[in-house]
Amino acid sequence: MRGNEVFIHSTATVHPKARLDPGIWIGPYSLIGEKVSIHKDTRIDAHVCIDGLTEIGESCRFSAFSSIGTAPQDIDYKEEETWVKIGDRNIFREFMTVNRGTIKGGGETVIGNDNYFMAYSHVGHDCCVGNDTIFINAATLGGHVTVDDSVTMGAFSGVHQFCRVGKYAFVGGYTVITQDVLPFCRVAGERPVHVYGLNSIGLRRKGFSRERVKTLKEIFKIFFYSNLNTAQALEKIEKEISSGEDRDEIINFVRNSQRGIIKKESE
Repeated sequence: MRGNEVFIHSTATVHPKARLDPGIWIGPYSLIGEKVSIHKDTRIDAHVCIDGLTEIGESCRFSAFSSIGTAPQDIDYKEEETWVKIGDRNIFREFMTVNRGTIKGGGETVIGNDNYFMAYSHVGHDCCVGNDTIFINAATLGGHVTVDDSVTMGAFSGVHQFCRVGKYAFVGGYTVITQDVLPFCRVAGERPVHVYGLNSIGLRRKGFSRERVKTLKEIFKIFFYSNLNTAQALEKIEKEISSGEDRDEIINFVRNSQRGIIKKESE
């Protein structure tokens, strides 16, 4: 197969109106719907279903039995036209699912670039996933969830509707998230979820300097371990920590939280 060609296996079903850019490979028994748009160099393995008004970026990879762009799992959905938008270089492993948005939720499910979704993970309707995230096996997002950049979602973790997981956070396996997870944070557990401080190992792997990690530790000490309420902690952080990208990210995240922040200490 040449770089400017499209390969479609003889057993695959591809609607003639689907938009396929050069370099796409579509394997046996896969189904591509009428309103699907797939950009160049994307590979679709056997038994993949991509349907609905779905746009897929460049150089993505879909493993067997993944299902993308199907109707939202929402009892109020009445076949309205809604979307899935997926960026570049994403990997979707076996049985991974992504649902379209709903009109009441804004109509779009959006996934950024360079994400890795392991087997059986799920992105529900109206979710927004950033860039460079990892969803370990069976990690699940309810509807209307936001996951920011560089988050790791542990195996069999679940996020309640309308929650947000901040950038560079780590969510442990089997964790049930019902409030927002602070950026740069480690959380794990089920009923209650515990905070395990800064995601230090993950930040070092991402190239954070010692000074940057030290500043974040100071912020976390005030926010989680000073026995101050949220408003008092933010006031102290603004007073004692010099303005910077990470400090402002945390302050803005907390002030914009709709469901509150997970703050319970680990025992």
